[in-house]
Amino acid sequence: MEALRQDDPRRFGRFTVLARFDEGASAVRYVARDIATGESALITAARPELAAVPVFSRRFQAEALTAERLAGGWVAPPLDTGDPAETPADGAEPLWTAAGYVPALPLAEAIGIAGPLPERALRILGAGIAEILSRVHAAGSVLQGLAPGTVLLAADGPRLTAFGPLGAAASAEARPGGQLSVRLGYLTPEQIEGKEVSAASDLFVLGLLLAYAATGTTPFTEGPAEEATRRIAEDEPELDAVPQELRELIASCLAKDPDQRPTAGTVAAGLALEGAAGLARGGWLPEPLAAAVADQEARVLALEVPEEDAAAEPGQADTPAAPEDARPEAPRTLREPESARTAPEPEDARPLPAPPLEAPALRKPADAAASASAGDGDIGEDRGTTRFLNTGPRPPQNDRPTTQLALPHELTAAAPAAHPVQPAAPLALPAAPVTPQPHSHTHGGPAPYPAAALPAGPAGPAGPGQGPMVSLPLPPAPAPAPDPAASRRTLLTIAAAAVGGLIVGGGSVAALGSGDTARATDDKPAPKPRRTLPGQAPEPRWIYAHPASESSPLTTALWQDKLLVVTSESQASAVDLRTGKRLWQRADGAKGQAAPAVGADLVFVASPTEFLWLSPENGKVVHRVRYTEAFDDLPGLTVGRLAGSSGPVIWFTGSHTVTVKAPKPKKGKKKGKDKEVVEAYFFAYDIVQRKELWRTPVPAGRAPGTPAYRVVAERSADVLVRQDAASLTAAEVKKAKGKGSVRSFDQKTGKLLWTRQYGAASLEAATSGDEDGTLYAAVGQDLQSFEADTTKPLWRVEGSDGSWFGTPLIAGPLIHTTERSRLVGAVERESGRLVWRRSTEVPGTGPAPSLTLSGSGKTLIAADAIQVTAFSAADGERLWKFQDIGSAAPKGETVSASYRTLAFGETVVVQRDRSFYAFPVA
Repeated sequence: MEALRQDDPRRFGRFTVLARFDEGASAVRYVARDIATGESALITAARPELAAVPVFSRRFQAEALTAERLAGGWVAPPLDTGDPAETPADGAEPLWTAAGYVPALPLAEAIGIAGPLPERALRILGAGIAEILSRVHAAGSVLQGLAPGTVLLAADGPRLTAFGPLGAAASAEARPGGQLSVRLGYLTPEQIEGKEVSAASDLFVLGLLLAYAATGTTPFTEGPAEEATRRIAEDEPELDAVPQELRELIASCLAKDPDQRPTAGTVAAGLALEGAAGLARGGWLPEPLAAAVADQEARVLALEVPEEDAAAEPGQADTPAAPEDARPEAPRTLREPESARTAPEPEDARPLPAPPLEAPALRKPADAAASASAGDGDIGEDRGTTRFLNTGPRPPQNDRPTTQLALPHELTAAAPAAHPVQPAAPLALPAAPVTPQPHSHTHGGPAPYPAAALPAGPAGPAGPGQGPMVSLPLPPAPAPAPDPAASRRTLLTIAAAAVGGLIVGGGSVAALGSGDTARATDDKPAPKPRRTLPGQAPEPRWIYAHPASESSPLTTALWQDKLLVVTSESQASAVDLRTGKRLWQRADGAKGQAAPAVGADLVFVASPTEFLWLSPENGKVVHRVRYTEAFDDLPGLTVGRLAGSSGPVIWFTGSHTVTVKAPKPKKGKKKGKDKEVVEAYFFAYDIVQRKELWRTPVPAGRAPGTPAYRVVAERSADVLVRQDAASLTAAEVKKAKGKGSVRSFDQKTGKLLWTRQYGAASLEAATSGDEDGTLYAAVGQDLQSFEADTTKPLWRVEGSDGSWFGTPLIAGPLIHTTERSRLVGAVERESGRLVWRRSTEVPGTGPAPSLTLSGSGKTLIAADAIQVTAFSAADGERLWKFQDIGSAAPKGETVSASYRTLAFGETVVVQRDRSFYAFPVA
């Protein structure tokens, strides 16, 4: 961190800039403060010369949107974004984002201060990053934002600050013709070979990053610099200095074959079964780093806002610094804490100004420095700045491979090499919009995100030590970002949307008497919630009341974390998730089912007669596909409830009636009657391409004939499906002999692979599964896990007397459980060991509470017909409760509907019939 330079901006929107935090190839980060609220922020501002390139601008905004959707957990929540409409006088479009400031050190700086991290810190670092990757990969996207300079070490765990190739670039340069050249720091074998990146590529880079954190160098250091790319592509990593307990896991991440690398979820569980946050409880940083973080925080808090900035109007446009002779001297110095100013420091004891921090990915090795041009992306020393004391980095001297993999700015024709070189494959981003990568095998939390994949172009020459140059031609607008609410595991809950909405979980309003509560008519965001008493729910951000003149909601879903889509008997409507104000309603969506869609920029609703794609701005029908046209060979098709979805694919059942002619009678006999027979099918449909992928015949259900399916697990090769017992025919119930079964359907063809029963799990037993092929089912009063393919029992958790388990919620290394006795808990996913179990303290009977997790995974919410209870997901501490008072009118209708919830970011939307509350959650 250092003082501002003369040409640094002094304001970004409502934030006043206080100091430089660090800088990268594509952006500079500043510490800033909102004068009105005192809120500190970390501003990421694009370099002006790059912001002028349209493709850079679009990608910068796409990566900022990814950060917004990943907010929570180990990603600082966004506070504001530069508005392109606020164009300064020079015509340059402001490109910046603001996130909450968290006292933290870049990993590269931390290694320079204290050396390699100890094993426990490595586990927390790796698990935290893997948890973020798991959320990204669940949407079929690739992050490509990992580098020593993009990972921060905070007091409570790691933070990620880059969300795509621009943020983690080793250098970036605007080139003629509206192109952008990007040098990547860390490379993978598939990139070197000119192949596409995938989720597995992120795991390779994670392995490199962990090896660097464990040793202070990368595992392909030894050898000539010009052969670095060959070593990554061919040699085995050098991991002798890595702690033995972590060596195998890191080595698996560094496998040459992407298919041999573990998933992000597997890495997270292998490093910290209780989760990064659980393992980090009580502190995790070595003492020198903890002291440096605390020192940084004290200095940021002590920074003074210049008087002229304090008097400026909030929201004032960015302004560059005045010339040196026109500015007062005071703003150029950085105020120290009182403790640091108790005595004057001797002149000869003050350290000389140090050069700005260079992450290892940005440094050139000594043997390459002579051949590099002056404009090769290095950050020059600014001797006119004032440095913070005791926070200057001492970067390691042997992290060479990160430099060897970077191209110079100008990509010239190949010159004769002084040494034999293994050429790296140049990578070019296509002119077409970037689309999400195929789904990995991981499942994650909510989330989903624009892919930053770099499809490979043809191989070309590269000079010594050169890595891939990414040429970014001017493309059309980038593909819409995947919907974070549509992560694989989260979307499987869509089956619950039949008549109650796609919602599970809750918030609280025990005392809603305040007149300050924002209503649905308020166009502005609600003010930040005030602190409440222990156990009392926080003030809702907004409250929305579904009009009494309309029928009650049928289904509810989130769209892109921007809209709450509600369907009813009369219409489909959308509520702004920022303000709680209803934006539009559309009669075409009456009696429909709302569903989120990854990769789509339209709201999808399945009505009784057609599929609809609605504009998110005004609800206008953009596309419609009538069942009579899409399934013209199935006249009279009735589409059942949605069974689940993953990315752009939805699964559903449907049926139609056919007439079976009576056989021709024998001579002298009377002709028999024709029969009406119901034929049923299980469908997979791509709602982005608007086409049927497959259908497979399945047994018809109880009259009227459409079976009700629910996808309980999605794996790489198949989907596992349960049929609701209420839709089974009497003959099927008799044949089942009281035991439920699970069906496996091939992902590509829809072919039924097998049908199996699991122990004594009943027809009604709550069941869910994970991507690893493990099923979790209620068996009597217990919860038992099984190998899906073999039905082999793995472990059993005993339930309370006279009760039974509801549907468990899989969350990384844990499974959150719920029981009819109102007990909620957590068990280890692998072993079944009970971690904690608490009561909601709600009397009464009925189904077990439904569960949901907040976007960060820190808050577990249980909802039933009586109340909503929020728990700390890590240890089960009861945080707060909420009960809606229902209608306040003397003759108002009695509300008996159960509570249901939807979670996104740092908000949970609680629904009870017509009432919706948006509560802030951790």
